[in-house]
Parts: sequence; structure tokens; C-alpha cells
Amino acid sequence: MEETQPLLGHTVEYEGATSEHPAVDFLKAGDPDNPRDWSSAYKRGIVSLLAFMAFTVTFACIGVVPVTNSIIFDLDGKESKFASILLVTVWELGEAAGPLLIAPLSEIYGRYPIYNFANILFVIGVGLSALSQTSRTFIFARFLTGLAVASNVLNPSIIGDMFPTERQGSAMSLIMLAPLLGGAVGPAISGAIAERFGWRTVLWASVVVAMTCELLFFTLLRETYKVPILQRRAARLRKETGDNSLRCAWETDDESAWSTLRTSIKRPLLVFLDSVVLQILAIYGGIMFSGYYILATTLPDMLRDVYGFSPALTGLSFLAFSIGATGGVTIANMFSDSIYVKLGKSQGGPTPECRLPLMIGGAFGMPLATTLYGWVPYAEWSVAILLMAVALVGLIMMLIWVPLSLYIVESFGLFSASGMTMVLVARCLGGTLLPLAIPPLTDSLGLGYGFLVLAAICAALIPFPVALMRYGSKWRTKSKYTNQD
Repeated sequence: MEETQPLLGHTVEYEGATSEHPAVDFLKAGDPDNPRDWSSAYKRGIVSLLAFMAFTVTFACIGVVPVTNSIIFDLDGKESKFASILLVTVWELGEAAGPLLIAPLSEIYGRYPIYNFANILFVIGVGLSALSQTSRTFIFARFLTGLAVASNVLNPSIIGDMFPTERQGSAMSLIMLAPLLGGAVGPAISGAIAERFGWRTVLWASVVVAMTCELLFFTLLRETYKVPILQRRAARLRKETGDNSLRCAWETDDESAWSTLRTSIKRPLLVFLDSVVLQILAIYGGIMFSGYYILATTLPDMLRDVYGFSPALTGLSFLAFSIGATGGVTIANMFSDSIYVKLGKSQGGPTPECRLPLMIGGAFGMPLATTLYGWVPYAEWSVAILLMAVALVGLIMMLIWVPLSLYIVESFGLFSASGMTMVLVARCLGGTLLPLAIPPLTDSLGLGYGFLVLAAICAALIPFPVALMRYGSKWRTKSKYTNQD
């Protein structure tokens, strides 16, 4: 069958479809427009491109962390602990707002145009940071760059667009590895550069990397979301054949573009309110991932005040987190798909819940890692033990986050971007607000006992993933936005 012929599928129908006029769909096999049928080499290239952007985002975000105190002092002429923390965490506040538009727009216009627009806005935001003359401008620019981050919400969805469920684990692990490298390289490089050339040089380097990444995205990325692909195919076929009855499954005659946009913007919230599964994942994922920003805002002070580290050595110390997180991603890459297949065979077929065993293991490990991280500097134990605790936090965090992302992609299907949006909003709000509560907590109780309170909170949340493993398949049937198998 030639590409210009009508591609008629019978699995999903649009309103008004009949046996004479079924919905325009992909060919069953070998369709050049179907992302699932693209060559393995091209898919690997796309995964590498997504990883490059994830690396760039983390490099730009975390690169300034070791020198935040210097930036605030340079811009305002005085130090401010609150401003230093906000300079790091306001990025997450932007990331909480951005997906509310990025995800629904990508479900209307596709991943390609939205990703490219967001990348351009990201470059502008980083450039504004480099040009800032006051801390307020710098903090606003950081918010803008966080707002423009598309990789967190779209990368998992693009993986879901291209790969079948049994192969998504490996691809997801690879794009999770890239930001860890950015988180390792960013502070290590920026600490050394800032000491010699100034912190603005770090940001201009981020601009160059981000611009390079966007050029690659613009020239190499193809649309992966099946809805706009099939809508364009149906429009082309109507023009070529003159048959105006040809429609894909997502076309209607009575819905305006504005109505579609308004519906899509509301969809993440509607999906969230309709799914208890997503509500649990958002709360749990938001609190767990905020641990990274708690670490990012407390580790520099620990290393400087307790162990006398310079900014360059502080930047290098973030390698410990990335090494641990890389170990977590490697474990997920090695075992996620095999556990998924093995559990699926034991229960008559794989379900999204088969992705959760590693997440449950991470849930049990997080209280221990949190306690160790706070107690080591409190007791003034060796810095080597502190860095081991940092690595352990990174490892456990990835054992939680990779399965969580896979679970959302497989559970919510076409609505995975909306599902990821609400988890990211919760994660970003937690990453913005919870670090601000740490100084009063540790000032009142001390580092050791302050982080012991955080560990108790982590322990109290262990039932969340355990309950999903046990009852998730039943809870998913109650939402119209989730896959029911």
C-alpha cells in the first residue's frame, strides 16, 4: 500500500465513523509515519537527543549551586540565606507552572513545535540570567528558564510514543542518566570556572550548550505524537481524494481551536482529580524528589562550614550524588524490564504495577539515607561518609523516579503527558517550598535531629507505593483517563 492511500483502522473510531468510513489510522506494520515503526538507529538517535537536552537543563540549573552565595553577594552587596535558597529552588517553581501549558499544548500541536519553542525560551532565560544586575532579575530569569523546561514532561511521553511497553524501561533509564551527568559536570565545572573567570562565564557556557542543543532539535527531531500525525494525514487524504468523510479518531467538526486548547489546558487537572492513582503518585513523587533540592541547598553549607571546602571542591562533591544516581539508573536499566516481564508472566499478563517493585525498595531505603545524610555532619564524622550518604540518596531517588515515570506512561497512555504534568507540578512545588523549611528546622533541632524528622516523614510515606502495587490495577479502573488492562 502506498503512503498516499487511505490508511483505515478499525481499533479506534471517531464520532460518526462507520464500516464504510472507518477512522484514518496507521498501517499495521512498516508505516513510515508511525514512530513505533521507525528504525532502531533513528530511535536511538532521538533518545540521545532527548538525553542531550536533559543534560543541558541540569547543567544550567545546577551549575550555579556551588556559587549561589557569591552570586547574591555580587549582585546585592550582602549575603542572604533566603535569597540563596530561592535562587536555586525558584527554578522548580517555574517547572511547576510550565508543564501546565507544555503538556496540553503538546497534545494538540504535537511534541515537535512545543519542544522547539520551549527550547528557544530556555535559551533566552539563561541569557537573561547571565545579564542580570540584581538578584531579583536573576531570580526571575531562573523562574523563566524553569518555566521553559520541556524535557521533564515530554521526554517520558516521547519514549512512550516510540517504544512498546516492554522496551520502555531501557530507553527511560538512558534519558534519566543524562541529567545526572549534567548534575555532576555542572557543579564541578562551574565551581572551578567561577573561581577563575566569574559566575557569568558559567551561564554563557550554558547558553552555548543550549543553543547547540536547540539547533539539533530543530533539524533532527520528527513528530512522535500520533494525534497530530494522523490529523495531518487525514487532512492530506481529504485534499487528495476529495472525500471529506475521511477523519482520524481525534477529529470533530464542531470543536473550535480555542475550545480544544481550553479543554487540553484543563486536562492535567481533570486527569488528576479523576485518578486516585495519580494523586498518590503526585504526593509521593513530589515529596521524594524534593530531597534533591534539600540536598542541593544544604550540602554546600555543610561542606564549607563543617569541612572547610572551597567552591571548586564543593562543586566536585556533587559528583557523589551523580555517581549514586547513575548506579540507581543502571540498576533500573538492568532489572526494570526483566522484572516487568517476569511478574507479568506470573499473573497472566504484565500490568503497570509490575514496574513498582524497585520503587518499593527505594521507599524503604530513603529513611535510612536521609538519616545518615543529616547525622554525619552533625556528629562531625568523616566527609567520606557524608559523600557516601549523598551517593546513597542519589541511588535511591532514581530507584523511585524511573519506575514512577514508567508507571505513568503505561497507565495513562495518550494522556501520559498530562499525568506527568501533575506529578511534576507536585515535585516542583515540593522542591521549591520544602527546602525553605529546612533552615528553621535544623536551627531548632540541629542537623542530625532535623533530618531525623525528615526521615520519619519518608518512613510514613512507605505505604503509598505498597498500596499502589496491591490495589493500583483496581483503582485504575475507576478513571476514564487510564488504561484499564
